[in-house]
Amino acid sequence: MESFAEVAYKAHRKLRKCEVLGPVVKEHGPCALVPTGDVFPALVRAIIAQLLSTAAARTIHQRLLVALEQKLTPTRLLALDVESLRSCGLSGAKCNSMREIAMLFKNSRGLSKRLLEADEQFVREMLLPIKGIGPWTVDMVMMFALGKADVLPVGDLGIRDSVKSLFQLTELPNAKQLTELAARWEPYRTIACWYLWRMRDPK
Repeated sequence: MESFAEVAYKAHRKLRKCEVLGPVVKEHGPCALVPTGDVFPALVRAIIAQLLSTAAARTIHQRLLVALEQKLTPTRLLALDVESLRSCGLSGAKCNSMREIAMLFKNSRGLSKRLLEADEQFVREMLLPIKGIGPWTVDMVMMFALGKADVLPVGDLGIRDSVKSLFQLTELPNAKQLTELAARWEPYRTIACWYLWRMRDPK
């Protein structure tokens, strides 16, 4: 089985030839995305990021890490009460979602490993029923933790905005339009999205 780095290398070679995305790929060089393989922290981070700017999400995440003494585990998160979580800048709904996820991972031995080895359908079936986790959150986990190479988060505003700019559209593309336009980047849409995000935030 190929490593994500090997897949990203192949993606770079293909995407740099794309008439539309190619200039962005050449500007930013090889994809620097390194999936963490650690599902629980990725889920927590994705929940924090829901409906927030990158800067705001980063600040809240750092506050949470301080509260957890830099150890983001299900057990340590469950040890914090809701008020402590809220003091980090989290909404009540996000606190509840995080605690539910923490309980799931604490009580489901080997869940992270099963998710790492599973296909996308299984990952969605496991995570989507959890309150507070939607398709965008699962997409982020599959991209940044599980290293799935062909994920297209159709609900991501940054991706939609970059595609609008690239293709000189008058409006943000909807899910159907985005899927059709991104078909040219299969089976490397995760890596293509990394470049689309770089258009908005070079960091």
